Amino acid sequence: MNLIIGAGFLGIEHFTPPWDIFFLPLFNLLMFLYQVPFFDFALAIIVFTIVIRTILAPLFIRQIRSQKEMQRMQPLVREIQRKHKGNRQKITEETMALYKEHGVNQFGGCLPVLLQLPLLWALYQALIRASNVVTMPLERASSDAFAQLQAALPGITEIERTATEVRFSAPLNGPCDLPAFNTADYSHFLPLNCQLIDPVKLREPVDTTISWLLNLDLARVDHVFALNLGVFAISLLAVIAAVLQFVQVKMTSAPPNADDPTSGMTSTMMYTFPLLTIVWGGIFPSGLILYWVVYTAYLVVQQYLIMGWGNLFPLFGWTPSWVPKGEQPARPKRIGADDAADAPAGSPQSSNPGGSAAGESRDGSRPANRKPGRSKRRGKKR
Repeated sequence: MNLIIGAGFLGIEHFTPPWDIFFLPLFNLLMFLYQVPFFDFALAIIVFTIVIRTILAPLFIRQIRSQKEMQRMQPLVREIQRKHKGNRQKITEETMALYKEHGVNQFGGCLPVLLQLPLLWALYQALIRASNVVTMPLERASSDAFAQLQAALPGITEIERTATEVRFSAPLNGPCDLPAFNTADYSHFLPLNCQLIDPVKLREPVDTTISWLLNLDLARVDHVFALNLGVFAISLLAVIAAVLQFVQVKMTSAPPNADDPTSGMTSTMMYTFPLLTIVWGGIFPSGLILYWVVYTAYLVVQQYLIMGWGNLFPLFGWTPSWVPKGEQPARPKRIGADDAADAPAGSPQSSNPGGSAAGESRDGSRPANRKPGRSKRRGKKR
């Protein structure tokens, strides 16, 4: 059993469940793509993203179609909100019943969002592991425990030292069973080949500096396409990712509705998440931001192929001329009309098959329930 799920399987010498069950396939796939001829680390991340998105496509397509169906039912939802205005509990019950009747899962979009979080974390760990660069606080680097680790693993090399931290280069090869590797403090010093299968094992360290991106180091925070603001830098890659994320959310968001309590929350998320992405661009390695750019662009294209531009336009009041006008959904039958259909024959409701309001004639004349003596006078006031 150990050969199947643990250390020793296809050359993997270090295995820590349960995290490695999820992490190692992604890590080995990324390293495999890196070793494809004519590939560098950036192309490996791009192809890796496309492969993962394609594998998960059926799940996300189902999510997009569910969102499209929910948008199609918005007129019915607004009708429920109009009929039970002021009664939020009744509105919630009727809306959930409506979704259940049409087979729509209101929370179907949560699973893909939750699924991408471990993907992001696994890729972040893969980037750190692939770069072979470990940053430690100066106090920890001066500890006796770390001195013992350096003695047992001579491949650890100091790269840079500042007043607060030290950067080290971890080795490609070395012992894979040191007790220090089981702690969070020193796990990143595990030799790279300890967790790679035999066909993927590396002979040289991974080169994370990309020449066609103006020597951008994907293992570090963006320092090439960035606007430095002193303590913080705004990455151009992060801005691109934020714009794509805004477009992706706007395409699938329902139009604002004052009667819908979730509408305000959706609008807030539409602007909050892109802003957070820009903040993350000044914190996380640029390789992770590159992954997010490709990931979101793939999703935007996928949504367009399924639902067109969705609700992207008008965008801040602007609709380009080349955007075709979408088909207007059929106006749902008002709930009052359903009540009229169920009314006994001969009643006032059943005698109004045109769907007009009670007391209003079909030709638009004066309502019949206007009180006597209150008729509107026409002409010059005397």
